[in-house]
Amino acid sequence: MGSGVQDMFCKSKKKAVETGDTAPDFELLDQAGVAVRLSSFRGRVVVLYFYPKDDTYGCIAESSDFRDHYPEFVSANAEVIGISSDSTESHARFAKKYGLPFRLLSDKDNSVRRLYGVPATLGVLPGRVTYVVDADGNVSDIFNSQFNPKSHVAESLRALKVNVQEAD
Repeated sequence: MGSGVQDMFCKSKKKAVETGDTAPDFELLDQAGVAVRLSSFRGRVVVLYFYPKDDTYGCIAESSDFRDHYPEFVSANAEVIGISSDSTESHARFAKKYGLPFRLLSDKDNSVRRLYGVPATLGVLPGRVTYVVDADGNVSDIFNSQFNPKSHVAESLRALKVNVQEAD
């Protein structure tokens, strides 16, 4: 595929974070207005999912699937964190409406999205990418699927099982 066509589908201003990289640290506010820093979760696995927008069809499906499987993540000593450019107030409404038990972080200026190199779909839609960050702070798995939002949960759970087996 020519680079122009590829750029149209996956546009990013910097090199994207890759498997094996140290996950870039950041601090953002959650839906309660509390500052959350990624590095504060060292020693635990973090499933960090970037999604386009609160209360949209695919994002409801993805976030609800994370909610429904949240006990499995907790059992694996993993933290689930969602990130979009929506405000903390929007995240609070979204979390309450769908009973989301995990943090949603507000990346209003998309600085963390850019830091990770999350590509835009068709050059305009904020990308849907999930990063599994291991207990040492390294990216162990990445899933990118804008149009199959529920696959992110299944792939994250699969990655957690692999990480547990490798640790044994």
